[in-house]
Amino acid sequence: MDAIVLLKDDHKTVEKLFKEFEGAGERAYKKKRDLVDQIIEELTVHAHIEEQIFYPAARESVPETSDHVLESVEEHHVVVWMLSELAGLDPQDERFDAKVTVLIENVRHHVEEEEQEWFPQVREAMGRKRLQELGEEMEKARPGAPKDPLALSSARA
Repeated sequence: MDAIVLLKDDHKTVEKLFKEFEGAGERAYKKKRDLVDQIIEELTVHAHIEEQIFYPAARESVPETSDHVLESVEEHHVVVWMLSELAGLDPQDERFDAKVTVLIENVRHHVEEEEQEWFPQVREAMGRKRLQELGEEMEKARPGAPKDPLALSSARA
């Protein structure tokens, strides 16, 4: 699978979870906890394969995306700390929904920048064959990806 298609599929998966969370009832604590646990895992694995495989390849192939990559890593830094806080937060805590809302806003902003501003540059520069090779490498890295957001390199950025 093409690396950019794989990343966009991840974005769609997470957006679906976000919409489910937003549609859950105010007191749907168990459902919200389950959704947030899924969001944590999805975003942690996604960030890992981006940071370890996609971002370095993008910087190498399209040096002008370097600033975008650095900004993305900083956005990951903020998100992974929020994920780590949400992992241990009771869904009945008054800050839970607010923290998830801020997480959703941050991730949506990040996704929009990637998909609109620099994925097209990367696609053009890398070409189909290289993106497919990268996609395969990213798929293989998924099972070994950390599940703890604080284990990501961006947590220490």
